[in-house]
Amino acid sequence: MNDNFLRACRGERTSPVPVWFMRQAGRYLPEYQEIRGKSDFLTMCKTPELAAEVTLQPVDLLGVDAAILFSDILIPLEAMGANLAFEEGRGPVLQPPVRSSEDLKRLHAIEPERDVPFVLETIKILRRELKGRVPLIGFAGAPFTLASYLIEGGGTKSFVNIKKMFFSNPELFRQVMDLITEVTISYLQAQIHAGAQAIQLFDTWAGVLTRHDFRDAALLYAKRIFSALRQSGVPMVYFVFNGGHLLDLVRLSGADVIGLDWRTDIETALFLMDDTNVVVQGNLDPCMLFLPEERLRDRIAEILYQGTMARSHIFNLGHGILPEIPPEKVKLAVDLIHELSG
Repeated sequence: MNDNFLRACRGERTSPVPVWFMRQAGRYLPEYQEIRGKSDFLTMCKTPELAAEVTLQPVDLLGVDAAILFSDILIPLEAMGANLAFEEGRGPVLQPPVRSSEDLKRLHAIEPERDVPFVLETIKILRRELKGRVPLIGFAGAPFTLASYLIEGGGTKSFVNIKKMFFSNPELFRQVMDLITEVTISYLQAQIHAGAQAIQLFDTWAGVLTRHDFRDAALLYAKRIFSALRQSGVPMVYFVFNGGHLLDLVRLSGADVIGLDWRTDIETALFLMDDTNVVVQGNLDPCMLFLPEERLRDRIAEILYQGTMARSHIFNLGHGILPEIPPEKVKLAVDLIHELSG
């Protein structure tokens, strides 16, 4: 059994350094594209056999040290009563958006075994299929990120509607966030009960907040989630994309592992957190996978060196693998990480 990922999450130094990649199951893989050509994205997420198959692909093809459940952070919102669709060229759309107390009445708490049974069945299949080869990571979107999609009605560049609610109607904002937080807790608890051996909370959009607002609009709710899950004993990762200015606050979340995007190198992140007794995950720029082998080797070596300054280090990208990345370059990166840290 390769448990390097779990050991690193718990603060142990491992040789080699464990590696997995966000979006490691995705469009850059021909094997994924073959399945995607026969099914739409949501169907893949909701069909346990398909979701398990694409989850396993990077484990089999790349040799990564952890599998991460194939799903989408917006799945719980649909289970809550939101109308979710993925439109070509636009991405996720949630219409109508939630912008009033009446809108909020359309949503409800969930019972994961009843409302998202396909997620739990996928986890059970994966634990059987993995047979302990590598650990399985479950995940969810953090409340601020999910609320952004819900209130904006989909993706956005301005975040004007969620910020408007936060500033002008704090009571409604709190109600939305409280509901999402409780749903996320029950959703992750169910994943852990089904067999997830670690969890990651993705706060993709919290980086748009100031330090002052991050405390009340995002961190408060993330802390509630990590506190509620603490007794489960599974390692917990918190990843705030574009959150270099927030790292000392992120450190207060209660997560066991702090995920870093590519904008802040590990040495600087440790300085900003004023703490080297922390487990970090990251943080190669995904576009660096386009580098020729020797230059990629140098960049990976630099990140691995900086990782030794932390309590322990899990190698990852600073965000997800891009569809344009050649699969052989991803495999090369895995091999280099294992070689250079072995």
